[in-house]
Amino acid sequence: MSLVPFDDRDGWIWLDGQFVAWRDAKVHVLTHGLHYGSSVFEGERMYGGEIFKLTEHTERLFKSAEILDFEIPYTVAEIDEACKATAAKNGLTDCYVRPIAWRGSEMIGVSAQQSKIHVAIATWEWPSYFDPETKARGIRLTWAKYNRPSPTSAPTAAKAAGLYMICTISKHAAEKDGYADAMMLDYRGYVAEATGANVFFVKDGVIHTPTPDCFLDGITRRTVIELAEKRGYKVVTRFIEKPELAEFSECFIVGTAAEVTPVSEVGEFRFTPGKISLTLMDDYARLVRRELVDA
Repeated sequence: MSLVPFDDRDGWIWLDGQFVAWRDAKVHVLTHGLHYGSSVFEGERMYGGEIFKLTEHTERLFKSAEILDFEIPYTVAEIDEACKATAAKNGLTDCYVRPIAWRGSEMIGVSAQQSKIHVAIATWEWPSYFDPETKARGIRLTWAKYNRPSPTSAPTAAKAAGLYMICTISKHAAEKDGYADAMMLDYRGYVAEATGANVFFVKDGVIHTPTPDCFLDGITRRTVIELAEKRGYKVVTRFIEKPELAEFSECFIVGTAAEVTPVSEVGEFRFTPGKISLTLMDDYARLVRRELVDA
């Protein structure tokens, strides 16, 4: 399948309050966000004409900007409406939604207080990250080379572009070796998350998930916990050591892109997609398409 570059597509992108033809939505090469990572973003999905947890995503975008010491020049409600309008402008009802905010090109140096804050929103068709057959079988993960940093070393509570550098490196290495993704440890050596998704494990009918104190407590993560508890499953949030993976029977990752995806392998550890993983995968799919009452 040929690659369709993201800078050469038909459609419209919302940029600083107005719609711009897709190919004309550009920034200067000396943009601060490009050189210094002063950029925050969100990943959202629209299902059947509604963006799932839209306001929660927008509020997190604003919080991320605050952590990176800049203010988005719009309200949460304005960005919510712009996200919906962008999907409509492009004629999409099932799509991926990407709002992003960044420091502009007025100043190019570590210090950039006077730089303008820009905001853009793009939407595009993006089917499920993994096909149903692959999901049911479970994806294979290897171990990442890099660990998630300490919150005293990086702004880990922000969904900031710079924090994904080690994720890209790790995912590329995993795919080169035939894996779908990589599992990351945190700075203490505890199990953290995949490169773009939170992780859950199952042991004796109880669900365990890492404490998100140095990586994002994902919106999908919180949704899945609510779905699990609604089903009567006990969910334990705690620090998980790598050797413990030998004791778990099921594993699955969750995120806006991954949705709920069972895992069959993490490095030397093996799992079998079972009742809990598959039930929550189905529950989440029904919830986002409004076939299930909100958790």
